[in-house]
Amino acid sequence: MNMEFERLFEIPYYQLKHMSQPVCLAHKVDGNWVKYSSQEVVDNINKVSKGLLALGVQPGDKIGLISSSNRPEWNFLDMGMQQIGAINVPIYPTISAKEYSYIFNDAEIKHVFISDAGLLEKVNMIKSEVPSLQNIYSFDQIDGLAHWTDLFDMGKDVSDEDVKAVSDTITADQLVTLIYTSGTTGQPKGVMLTHSNITNNIKASMSVVPIEDKYTVLSFLPLCHIFERTVLYGYLTQGASVYYAESVDKLGDNLKEVKPHFFTTVPRLLEKVYDKIIGKGMDLTGVKKKLFFWAVGLGHEFELEGKGFLYERKLAVADKLIFNKWREALGGNVIGILTGAAAMQPRLLRVFNAAGISVREAYGLTETSPALTINRFEPDGCVFGSVGPTIPGVQIKLDTDGEILAKGPNIMQGYYNKPEATAEVMTDDGWFRTGDIGKWISNGKHKFLKITDRKKALFKTSGGKYVAPQPIESKYKEAMLIEQIMVVGNDKKFVSALICPSVTALTDFCEAKGLSNGKLEDMVKHPEVIKEYEDICEAYNKDFSKIEKIKKFKLVPVEWSTEGGELTPTMKMKRKAILEKYKNLVDEIYDV
Repeated sequence: MNMEFERLFEIPYYQLKHMSQPVCLAHKVDGNWVKYSSQEVVDNINKVSKGLLALGVQPGDKIGLISSSNRPEWNFLDMGMQQIGAINVPIYPTISAKEYSYIFNDAEIKHVFISDAGLLEKVNMIKSEVPSLQNIYSFDQIDGLAHWTDLFDMGKDVSDEDVKAVSDTITADQLVTLIYTSGTTGQPKGVMLTHSNITNNIKASMSVVPIEDKYTVLSFLPLCHIFERTVLYGYLTQGASVYYAESVDKLGDNLKEVKPHFFTTVPRLLEKVYDKIIGKGMDLTGVKKKLFFWAVGLGHEFELEGKGFLYERKLAVADKLIFNKWREALGGNVIGILTGAAAMQPRLLRVFNAAGISVREAYGLTETSPALTINRFEPDGCVFGSVGPTIPGVQIKLDTDGEILAKGPNIMQGYYNKPEATAEVMTDDGWFRTGDIGKWISNGKHKFLKITDRKKALFKTSGGKYVAPQPIESKYKEAMLIEQIMVVGNDKKFVSALICPSVTALTDFCEAKGLSNGKLEDMVKHPEVIKEYEDICEAYNKDFSKIEKIKKFKLVPVEWSTEGGELTPTMKMKRKAILEKYKNLVDEIYDV
């Protein structure tokens, strides 16, 4: 079907015209699913547009949108803004008040919509520092604060024609959103994306991702991130019914309730699912335990193109005895999972796919709206360990140093208020420098992009040898006892690491060994625990060159998190922040 839209706010009307759904969006309120049809979604979007016009919002005004969870109100506000030319500035709920102040002032936000009292507290901390801020509205009912539905009453005297008069002036190349990057290395930058940037990416992505109007999908990655947001728009274009998970903590329950056909995720969440499955396998005994780990071992050998008749027979047995239960835990209907934001361990890709759960890696950045490459769901269109072939309309080339450069209609306009930063990443002939290092690989039919590291993450030892930390970190995270690991060694004689243990796995290890398993800070000091991590290093170091081997490490006695400042909202490590926070541990490693 030809996708007859060029501006994002046309998408709900497109769905209403071609595949009107009784359930377009749904979320839980007080334990019950509240559902909105395609018509109700369009009606609410129009009410928001009318209310904003009555409020005096003008095209180009910046409006903040902050929610602790995905909910339909986010969509109503997003597209209600778009129809009248206001710029949506979505902001992560987990960032600091200092970062809020920076973003609010840089964007000159006039109005902000927040989901709950906790976020109101954060905004109240900085509102006196933001002279542009006029109004705060909430999604939850909060005493003394304007509710988002107050817009409905405000806009009662605004007509459909008034909204249309403004929307008719909006062109596809107009700025539609300002998304601040998570800032792994410095101050956040506002990425300027147009309607055309995102609609082109939607059309290209949906041409290679198998979403149909009979599907139910579950959404739980934050909508303020361009990955989930663009996918959400894509779901709407295909007529899929979108259910928002209550939280990551309740994801298991929601999967069983919703029984989705498709969802997107980040690798760390799938790693946690796998660790939980393996943990249950460890609790088995006798023949059941042997069968479980026989199936897992078989899964680690899986190849998309097949491994012959005997392997397929064994896999069928493993599926009947073990893997079908994995699918049931995800609701029983999953036909596809798309993962992005970071590298996925190939062994996990193999075992999930062996279990009949088609997981595919994709690659992109906020600056590219986001998709650049997607592994296809057809067997010959995917290579484990790669991020897939380019999507239609996108060009990719590698610079002399291996840096990935991208070109296409999805590339941002630039960084807001930062022409110098924009010039650093954009070439004169329109190529965007991703900052990632990659290489091409082939399966004989297609070219696939493989990410080897982040350019800024590369470091040089005092001996002048370059080290790429990502492949080392990815390998080490295969160990169940390791939750996170950051390889260090810039200007040092050897490579070392800060290791954040998996609390669950380490507690189980200590119980099995009869050791004290109280606080993490006590467990990491125990000689037997340290010896176990030394053994892990010795085992995994065999896969790396002399220069890349981890010679020393320190166990970090806390779990890294977004709240702690070690991880971005998409669970990427903030290397600079971690080095600053744990400088004393790094100094101890090198006896500074």
